[in-house]
Order: sequence, then structure tokens, then C-alpha cells
Amino acid sequence: MIKTIEQQDIQLVHKVRQGLVGKRTALVNQIRGLLSERGIIISQGINQVREQLPLILEDAENDLTVMAREVFAEQYEKFAALDKEVKAQDRRISALCNSNALSRRFLDVPGVGPMTASIVASDIGNGKGYLSSRDYAASLGVVPGQHSSGGKQVYLGISKRGNRYIRTLLIHGARAVLKNCHKKKDKLSLWLQALIERRGFNKAAVALANKNARILWAMATRDKEYDACLV
Repeated sequence: MIKTIEQQDIQLVHKVRQGLVGKRTALVNQIRGLLSERGIIISQGINQVREQLPLILEDAENDLTVMAREVFAEQYEKFAALDKEVKAQDRRISALCNSNALSRRFLDVPGVGPMTASIVASDIGNGKGYLSSRDYAASLGVVPGQHSSGGKQVYLGISKRGNRYIRTLLIHGARAVLKNCHKKKDKLSLWLQALIERRGFNKAAVALANKNARILWAMATRDKEYDACLV
């Protein structure tokens, strides 16, 4: 499928951001590993390093040498610089999302923020490259694989093929919706509550990601506003 210049620009910014996030993750893992060799443990997670490393550097009672403090301080500066670059790309993505009519409409879909809205708009275009909403969802890997057994369709779980980046964003967004649906009484929340009860949290997240992918395709192909009943 041929992409417009605008679509290519959106994908360019996302790829740059992905690269920066990869570098930041690698640096965080290195910092945690090197500190653990010195008996200093930081829990997993970028926020843990962001919060705890400055405190470790200021703690005069731990066993870090002057040289080690200098090295870890330099690593923290690199981490902070990568943080700043990632946030700059986040702002750029938000601006691109708001400047695109399709991605702006996508923001009305529960669980879809500027990151997902912009990359899906750049990926799907007018949606005509896909035969159906299920075809588009399958291209992302959020349609469960299945096979026939004894005349019945047996579902195997989420496919690992397709666009992993968009699939991950859709599932992360779905999880955020699920975490906040338990006290709500709207139709979608009630459906999700029943789904969580019946299938469990993770499968419910995949189901919502699948539903959202199909809704996004329908919005693009039919030039419609968000409606949970589109699919």
C-alpha cells in the first residue's frame, strides 16, 4: 500500500521514538545490572531508576567509590537526556495527531490516545487496502488463531504475527480501559466487566483491542465518528 508523505512522516517520528525508547531501556537495564554487582538493588521499571538513582548517588553511606559515583552520575545524565528526547517526540506525535482529521476522530475510541491514533491513521489510510474490519484486525495480529476440531472452531489465542507495534499499543490502551471499567455502568463497561469475569483480564484486553481495531477500520472506510456499534 502506497503511503502519503503525511503518513510517512508520522511513521518516521514513531520509529525515531521507538529507537530512543529502546536505547533508554537498554541503559536502564545496564544501570540496574551494574548497581546489583555492587549490592545495590533497584526494582524493575524506568520510574524506579528515575526516582532511586539520584538518592543512591547522594547516599554517602553506601559502598560506591568516588569513581563509581562519577560513572553512575554520567549514566544518569544520559538517561535524563534520553527521557527529554522521548518527551519531545511525544509532543511531536500529539501535534501530528491533532493536525490529522482521521487521527483526531480516532481519539474518541476508548483506549486510543495520540500514539495509537496517529500510527493507526498512518497505517490504515482510508482502509481500502483491507477487505474487512476482521482483515485489518488480522493484519495487526489481534484476531485469535483458530482451527476446526470435531466440527467446532477451537480458538488458539492471539496471533503473534502482524504489526507488533500497533498491536502492543492497542492492547496497552485496552488494559487501561479495563482497569477503570469496574465502577462504570455504560454498555461498554458492563460488557467488559462480564468479559473479565468470564474470560479473565488478559483475554478481555485482547478482545477490546480486537474490537477497537475493527472500529478504527470502520471509522476510516465509512468516514464515520466513533460509535461502539460500528462493528
